[in-house]
Amino acid sequence: MAHAIIELIAEYGLLLVFINVLVEQAGAPVPAVPTLVVAGALASAGKLPLGAVILAALLACLIADLAWYWAGHRFGAAVMRTLCRISLSPDSCVKQSELRFQRWRGGILLVAKFIPGLSTIAPPLAGAMRLSPLVFLLMDALGSLIWIGVVVGLGYAFAHQIDHVLFLFASAGTVAIEVIVAALIAYVLVKWWQRRKLLLSLRLARITVDELHRLIELGDRPVVVDVRSPAGRMVDTRVIPGAVMADLRTVERDMEQVSIDQEVVIYCSCPNEVSAAKAAKGLMMLGYRRVRPLHGGLDAWADAGYAIERLTLPQEVSLNPSPAATGHAH
Repeated sequence: MAHAIIELIAEYGLLLVFINVLVEQAGAPVPAVPTLVVAGALASAGKLPLGAVILAALLACLIADLAWYWAGHRFGAAVMRTLCRISLSPDSCVKQSELRFQRWRGGILLVAKFIPGLSTIAPPLAGAMRLSPLVFLLMDALGSLIWIGVVVGLGYAFAHQIDHVLFLFASAGTVAIEVIVAALIAYVLVKWWQRRKLLLSLRLARITVDELHRLIELGDRPVVVDVRSPAGRMVDTRVIPGAVMADLRTVERDMEQVSIDQEVVIYCSCPNEVSAAKAAKGLMMLGYRRVRPLHGGLDAWADAGYAIERLTLPQEVSLNPSPAATGHAH
């Protein structure tokens, strides 16, 4: 039984490697590491050509990543919001990726494949932030090669141990498959519950865009605070007129000049206003009495047809870009 399964993997190994890596890099929760490890072990035994395994995996990575890069370049913020909505990691999927990209620029692609979630987020984020196509292709190919080399190399180096694992897997038959499927379902359920728990813990009284607009029209303007990351503002340059630019990590310091009795409205562009709710809770713990997240965030404000300003930004991001301008466009 074990021998038959190993021969099947050996016969269709390259196709399985290509499909598995392509599907994973496209965003599906189907890990490709086990397949690459097994392929490395089979290459060590001479049942698969090592160079072809690496080439098949690299081609799959580049196809998926270039598709995401193009989507991010073409549709920008809309793609990032969609990825954040379907992510199993509450809010951090895009927020943390934006912070990493802001610090490392194109260099983040060298390690993106090793960081859960970032592997899928990094290519569209690079496109949305106008990383040069040539720089993206170079860094993504190099990062993919490093990842593939490490994973396949592990299988190649520990081929005898992998054979033993394959034998146990084959001996277990359908039981092993059922255990793997059950583990995958359990993982998805746990991540979903963590997201739901976080959203429930951040549930606060919110202000609607119509209420905010009415306050502004009446002259009783609250302090409006944008808590998106600088990288997030590069992806989506829209801002509510007069908004104070703050960072979620330092919003308390950024608001030092605002009286605790002043009404404060905080917005972001993440689903369910998670970042805005976090910032609001932090300010409330400091004694701010009248602070509320904006229900629906920036998208709801724009969808309602209310005034929007644009930040002026550089057209293209390179490995060492000049700092983004933060003035309003006229």
